[in-house]
Amino acid sequence: MVNLPDGTSILTVNGRKYGVHAIGPSDGKTVFHNHGGPSSRLEVELFRSTAEDLGLRIIGIDRPGIGLSDAVEARSFSGFAKDVTALADIIEIEKFAVSGWSEGGPWALGCAHYIDKNRLVMTASVAGGSYGAFGDNWCAPFQDKVDRLGGFLALHVTPAFTLIYDMLGWDAVKHPESYWHQLMSALSKSDQELCSKPEIKSLFLKTSAECFRFGAHGLVADALTLYHRWEFDVRQTEGVVQFWQGDEDQLIIPEINWRIAKVMPHARWNSVPSIGHFVAINNQIDIFGSLKNAF
Repeated sequence: MVNLPDGTSILTVNGRKYGVHAIGPSDGKTVFHNHGGPSSRLEVELFRSTAEDLGLRIIGIDRPGIGLSDAVEARSFSGFAKDVTALADIIEIEKFAVSGWSEGGPWALGCAHYIDKNRLVMTASVAGGSYGAFGDNWCAPFQDKVDRLGGFLALHVTPAFTLIYDMLGWDAVKHPESYWHQLMSALSKSDQELCSKPEIKSLFLKTSAECFRFGAHGLVADALTLYHRWEFDVRQTEGVVQFWQGDEDQLIIPEINWRIAKVMPHARWNSVPSIGHFVAINNQIDIFGSLKNAF
């Protein structure tokens, strides 16, 4: 095993740079984590104490065009899964798990679909933005008016959708308090209580700003891929997947991911009562503990 330093590193994968951020003991079982949006590899710092307590090496990955990772011309789930496998090869890891929160959830599902099951022991999709699993923004009936509008713009008026993300990035970098206020207004009461902790706010603002290090184009490409019909059929995914969802999630309505888990051959649904979208933070011991037990 290559001794990947604690903290941020840049690795060259298939001719492109990937920004990664490692936490936890260097000899621990490895989990590759897919951040949400807007977020970045630094999101894993929210799980540092859990990584140390469980003896896990959790590695956050900047997706293409985000943070320190080079952009790609054509984003695909299969291409990203190949890159994750290549990352494992570079650091000489044979078996590993994958997690993904919010906008990272679908990318984790893509890994579950495409990566060799002899290497990927389990996947955790946490409150994933699974907008294109059954067709272009198939979950519109479960979204509020604002989210439905966002989906419509992503599919039909891409310049307007891009402008929204440009403005979001400007706020996250230049006006973090304004950005934080917007986020808090969209969260459930339980999420707001959790995020009232100064250390959570500080880390979240830092990882959000890093998302826009070189502008919003990476996040836009990320979101557009999620809103359009996915290239793979979740009903044919053979990987073992644990779905985690707070039943008070106001950003990703639980029924969206429940319908996906229901048709996946090897999926388990975990509904967490009285918790919202930040279930990834609130229930991190359970989520990462289940991944560790899969090795």
